[in-house]
Amino acid sequence: MRGLVDHVVLTVGDPGASSLFYDAVLGFFGYRREHGFEWVAATTPYPLSVGLVESRGDGAGRPHDRYSPGLHHLAWRAESRADVDALHQRLLEIGATVLDAPADYPQYNKGRGYYAVFFTDPDGLKLEYVHTPVD
Repeated sequence: MRGLVDHVVLTVGDPGASSLFYDAVLGFFGYRREHGFEWVAATTPYPLSVGLVESRGDGAGRPHDRYSPGLHHLAWRAESRADVDALHQRLLEIGATVLDAPADYPQYNKGRGYYAVFFTDPDGLKLEYVHTPVD
């Protein structure tokens, strides 16, 4: 299991406000909030966690720029195309910014099926929920 992602920590402007967004999105994925601003997925054999920390310092007020050094986007795997559609509906219900509604993206995954929705968190971090067929 060497190299599996153990945890991701995202810097946000207001963890309290962002937690409402992440409660909805990560809750949809099956994560549960453990304490403070950390959600844990009970994956096998090791749990993955996503945490939030508050921005600080000179760059605290700067909006996220995915083309500057740092994280471009974060993607989660969906179980089906219908699962992608269901998250899209949830995003609309909570008023999230949807960058690209669910669609096929044949340029990804060598044309073998790539169906995704792209959206942002309250700080503009690009997120993705994607279904790709298992070979």
